[in-house]
Amino acid sequence: MLVMKFGGTSVAGADRIKALDSIIRDARKPASERTIVVVSAQSGVTDDLIRMSRMAARRDRGYVEVLERVRHRHEETVKLLRLGKDRNLADQLKADFSGLYDTLHGVFLVGELSDRTLDFVSAHGELLSARIIAAYLRSKGRSAGFLDAREVIRTDEQFGNARVNFTTTNRQIGQWLKKHREQVVVMTGFIASTARNETTTLGRGGSDYTAAIAGAATKAREIQIWTDVDGVLTADPRKVRKAFTVPTMSYREAMEMSHFGAKVIHPPTIQPALEKGIPLRIKNTFRPQSDGTFVSRKSNGADFLIKGISSIDDISLLTLEGSGMVGVAGISARLFSALSQSKVNVILITQGSSEHTITFAVRPGDAAQAKAAIEEAFRFEIRDHLIEQVKVEEGLSVIAVIGENMKNTPGVSARLFGALGKNGISVVATAQGSSELNISTVIRKQDLGKAMNALHQAFFLSEVKTLSVFLVGTGLIGKTLLKQVAEHRDHLKQARSLEIVIAGVANSRKMYFAPDGISLKRLSETLDRSGEPMDIRLFVDRMKSMNLPQTVFVDCTSNESVASVYGDLIASNISVVTPNKLANAGPYRQYRKLHELVRKHHAKFLYETNVGAGLPVINTLQNLLTSGDRIRSIEAVLSGTLSYIFNTFREGIPFSEVVKQAKELGYTEPDPRIDLSGTDVARKLLILARETGLPLESGDIQIKPLLPARLMKAKTVGAFLSALPDIDAEMESLRARAAKKGCVLRFIARLENGRASIQLTEVDTKHPFYNLSGSDNIISFRTDRYNQRPLVVKGPGAGAEVTAAGVFAEIISIGNYFGVE
Repeated sequence: MLVMKFGGTSVAGADRIKALDSIIRDARKPASERTIVVVSAQSGVTDDLIRMSRMAARRDRGYVEVLERVRHRHEETVKLLRLGKDRNLADQLKADFSGLYDTLHGVFLVGELSDRTLDFVSAHGELLSARIIAAYLRSKGRSAGFLDAREVIRTDEQFGNARVNFTTTNRQIGQWLKKHREQVVVMTGFIASTARNETTTLGRGGSDYTAAIAGAATKAREIQIWTDVDGVLTADPRKVRKAFTVPTMSYREAMEMSHFGAKVIHPPTIQPALEKGIPLRIKNTFRPQSDGTFVSRKSNGADFLIKGISSIDDISLLTLEGSGMVGVAGISARLFSALSQSKVNVILITQGSSEHTITFAVRPGDAAQAKAAIEEAFRFEIRDHLIEQVKVEEGLSVIAVIGENMKNTPGVSARLFGALGKNGISVVATAQGSSELNISTVIRKQDLGKAMNALHQAFFLSEVKTLSVFLVGTGLIGKTLLKQVAEHRDHLKQARSLEIVIAGVANSRKMYFAPDGISLKRLSETLDRSGEPMDIRLFVDRMKSMNLPQTVFVDCTSNESVASVYGDLIASNISVVTPNKLANAGPYRQYRKLHELVRKHHAKFLYETNVGAGLPVINTLQNLLTSGDRIRSIEAVLSGTLSYIFNTFREGIPFSEVVKQAKELGYTEPDPRIDLSGTDVARKLLILARETGLPLESGDIQIKPLLPARLMKAKTVGAFLSALPDIDAEMESLRARAAKKGCVLRFIARLENGRASIQLTEVDTKHPFYNLSGSDNIISFRTDRYNQRPLVVKGPGAGAEVTAAGVFAEIISIGNYFGVE
């Protein structure tokens, strides 16, 4: 015997019903094998039946319109299946709708809807569906019969969620099958009846349950659940896009997954199959060639620590606490007795060894009732302040990792809590049974999507880490960064197991988002054509609302308003990487507040490129300080532009020509005065000073002007360049005087004894800065350890390539941070 169940989407219309014929034929092995086909109502029909019932109870005549729509849908299905000449089917459908109309009219007249009546009305979706499918199979020459489950499945009178009397049910199913010899029996799912032949329903997932009941009663070789997905997935695909099918599971794993919200199977389905050892197979009606998921006594498959991640999206957490609970026997019994009497189902329970608190989760709709019941049960202890008022927390979710391979495997909890912690997700409560089959955690509902993706990556995709990058600024550095990402993406995935996804991008005008990744080939066109107006606050809000795990914000602008959002991002546990110096070089109180947020939250703030482009300046300084060294002084050439100018400035080449040449080569800002003023160098020196612990403000940096004020105040860049030759003689005199001493000119930033200064300085051949060339930067650290000979960092300190490469390297380092424990 084979039992097959088809859900609502699998029987939704004529096309789907036609497909069932070949699916049923292919599944029967041998072809003569008797098969029970359990069917649900067409998708949406049960909801319509419930809605029309409630409309009738409110005396809303609109129920007739809903009923007629349902009638028309089924008549259209009959027509498309070419069953119009089947008079027996027509009479049955007419009788069903006549009975529906009479019942609903009665509800309308009395204005009351009982659970018994609602079950009777709800049952008609399955009746209509099964009658049509059985008739269609017969029309195709199959030996097919119709079985109204109310004839064989007996239940109690708990309408809406009836309990099955298996002794009677098993006997009646056997008797019916002996009396009726059709090869294929089309049976209604979801519905049953009492000993008095009153219609009942089996609750959520009732059709699956019907299939399991039939399978257990007939000792079927297999129970197949045909649905609209490829079996049980590692996680809800609506929350985790990279979820995939679990090939095999044990009954225990399947029960845990179903209890915690896996929509493919429902908890009652498992039990009858488990008791008789009948395997379940979950298959996709729309992709019958897919293997689906096979559920049996053995788990099999040791590729992953867990089999799945499941969740209950909306729960309330109640806490009973007080000193009067410690060491007192019977507290738990009284608590859960009160909840049982109030018919409140408890989802999760946790209690500390101190016995001071008991925390449990319930559905939000049960929270008020649960609170009232507990406070009534413990009214005397609450009155005497031995136990506090029940605390209720709303807006929470439960997330569970499930799998038998977790048993006796160390490090599972570490991986779980590590993944949540690194993504800034706080755990409100946690519970784990001694079976080690399930670890459940309660988190904020707003973090559920991020948590599901973070855990899915940690347990199933740990070999490949995914970073979701949001980039603001597509100028020279931003474009170069995107080019580098595109060129090295495949290498990173293969060699470093790191996948970088550009999930959002913006320039000064437009912004565009794609959580699965934006194609970098025509990014500019996509941004211009499909982007929405750029607003940094909206950009941040959109990024936060997407709630992706392993999120990195990259700022490749020099914009103050963009830098102003770093604190908000870090407080939301979003890492920030930037060459933009404005956040670190702003007012000290803002700098301190930002870095305090970094220490408090699980986000990274990386800004190596603030000072030395691609040079490891900040990292070197931080390592010196972390290891206990003390900085005595810092000397540095921190401007690639000024480095180029003074490395090129020599006898026979006027200073003004060197500046113009640097501008033409793209080494300067569009207005060279920004470089020549020393403002950019001052910001870099200020950042270095603050890294050493000095609370300096920008006004504390002493800058000896390189150029006279009249030049710096020129109205335009052109006017400035035209006037620049006026100082050629003066600059040549400085150069010649230095050369006569065997020295060269360098624009040097110094930090020593708490004082920061910048000025043009002569250096001789013994100085580490003497042999500087091109646009190189150089930083000299003199410390307690590096006293006799300073620690020197030297290399290219300007240019889009090296700056973008520095940003890229920091993005990759965040990928390493999110790696497997």
